Amino acid sequence: MSSSSSSRRRRLSRGDRLGRNPPTATEPSAAEENKEEETRDWAELPLDAISSILHKLDHVDILMGAGQVCRSWRGAARDEPELWRRIDMLGHAELFNELNLHGMAQAAVRGSAGRCEAFWGEYAGDDNFLLYLGDQAPSLKSLHLISCNDVSDEGFTEAIQKFPLLEDLELSLCPYVGESGVFGVVGKACPQLKRFRLNRDGFYYLDSRDYDMDEEALGIATMHGLRSLQLSGNRVTNKGLEAILDNCRHLESLDIRRCFNVKMDGTLRAKCARISSLRLPHEPNR
Repeated sequence: MSSSSSSRRRRLSRGDRLGRNPPTATEPSAAEENKEEETRDWAELPLDAISSILHKLDHVDILMGAGQVCRSWRGAARDEPELWRRIDMLGHAELFNELNLHGMAQAAVRGSAGRCEAFWGEYAGDDNFLLYLGDQAPSLKSLHLISCNDVSDEGFTEAIQKFPLLEDLELSLCPYVGESGVFGVVGKACPQLKRFRLNRDGFYYLDSRDYDMDEEALGIATMHGLRSLQLSGNRVTNKGLEAILDNCRHLESLDIRRCFNVKMDGTLRAKCARISSLRLPHEPNR
């Protein structure tokens, strides 16, 4: 072997050791990437990243699991009142017989640390919860109760007086709220109320000699600041609707679909002329 060949081999070996000719790096396999994903420690995420994730989730999902992942996630869900400022527990009717939605609603309000401004609940709310909400959310501006069968006139009447800043109220499919002058109490207790929705399951013909079909409407007529009113399936008659139109002078939107006791005569049409958005009794629900 010639001396020049040996010298060339020595130079190549020295170059490899100095890193001038490094070996080509290999790309990680899919299995390695999956293993790294599986071993990621979600508890080590920064607090702002955890908070950002929680803000994108449904409140019921947070209460059921996401907020219980580990200590850091529990802390983020518990210690950030802004996360619970507007609580939305709609769309979980299928959980009613599986979970204590009333208790979950109370936990959500507790997390707001007194800053809750909106609560929307479906099957999530009874008299005790409403009283708790009244004590814990003095700045509440929006309250939607859907299919809350455990809310009564008595409980609602007591609780509603704790919400003087309320601007938006919905009672849909709440069969035990509406009598005993409860809406007159709302009119007095919530002077800033602008939107009210009262939706019944269906329209029923009753003998007016046994039932005051305008009791609810006369209570609504005390809500003088209303801009928007939706009555669906209500037994209101022309008398009650005229009282609403005469006393709610700021009304801009009126929906009386399925209110079949209302007969749109000339008097009512004249009073409704100022309403910019009007839905009449026989219009379809769409």
